[in-house]
Amino acid sequence: MAKALLISRNDLINKTLIGGNVDPDKFLQFVEIAQETHIQNYLGTDLYNKITGDITTGSLTGDYQTLVTNYVKPMLIHYATSEYLNFGAYTIGNGGIFKHSSENSETATAGEIAMLADKALQYAKSYTDRFLAHMQYEASTKYPEYYTNSNDDVSPTKDENFTNWLL
Repeated sequence: MAKALLISRNDLINKTLIGGNVDPDKFLQFVEIAQETHIQNYLGTDLYNKITGDITTGSLTGDYQTLVTNYVKPMLIHYATSEYLNFGAYTIGNGGIFKHSSENSETATAGEIAMLADKALQYAKSYTDRFLAHMQYEASTKYPEYYTNSNDDVSPTKDENFTNWLL
């Protein structure tokens, strides 16, 4: 079964610094990573599965469509950008790990890249705050899946200060 991504290539290109000539194969995995590590943590497994299932079947409508369009997409665009910026200049191939450069430009420093990634993360957290405020008032009546997680499901994080720890 194909993985349903909540944003498109055009969403990233139109809403971030990522240029239209960037190969989608270079950044789509970071959309998936951000979707599974950030977005699922805020939606919870059941609501996440409901939304991705509806996208896969082409049946995302109503309050769920509004939730995705107004809250989830803006969060994911900036979480994915933050993830991508840390790796975008590199490629791993048979000959090793390569850092790309251009004849017509100057390569950004690690500090500049970190600043851009941090700024994208700040935008993502701002949109996350809006999402959490919306869910506080609307989840019980519009999105019952937000409260139905059990066992090994991911229960929604209801605090923007949540941090993913990767070991």
